[in-house]
Amino acid sequence: MKPLAVAVVLSASLAVVQANAAGPDVPAASPSAVPRDGQHDFDWEIGTWDTRLKRLREPLSGKTDWVEYTGASVVKPVMGARANLVELDVRGSAGRIAGVSLRLYQPASGQWTLHFANLANGLMTDPMHGAFKDGQGGFYGRDTVNGRVVLVRFLIVRIDAGKWRFEQAYSADGGERWETNWIAVDTRREDGPARADRR
Repeated sequence: MKPLAVAVVLSASLAVVQANAAGPDVPAASPSAVPRDGQHDFDWEIGTWDTRLKRLREPLSGKTDWVEYTGASVVKPVMGARANLVELDVRGSAGRIAGVSLRLYQPASGQWTLHFANLANGLMTDPMHGAFKDGQGGFYGRDTVNGRVVLVRFLIVRIDAGKWRFEQAYSADGGERWETNWIAVDTRREDGPARADRR
């Protein structure tokens, strides 16, 4: 299949996945619909968190070898809180993961874009797009795994007032099946600001 055709198919698949994620009972937004104001969706996360992370060593390979890390995540508001910056630094038997995530709010759509850069290679991933609904964040985009373009899903789920779960999954079949490859659980440090009640 030619590259252009692949891009068209993936774009269509991503649109279907995002539509399905909203649920069958949610009508499609019309061009004149006023987007929900979600610019404070991440206010609860500002501060410092203890992070326990595990990742699938070889995603989409059929292997189930997970590696674990511990460390911290620091979330800071920038640009008048219309964006925020996440600094992740964790270590484990497989080494260190140090990265930064820039999240930008889009008032016109009421959605956020998430951009992640791993400091090991200095490269930024393609952005994921999405929003919070009923207290859970759902974000979708594309990534490349071993030279293959796949769909990526990132979920943010509240466990309790001071603990949240961040889960990433890949799909190589247009969103029919998802394989989770990254699970992080953040626990707010006791000396951090108590903002969890805003969610």
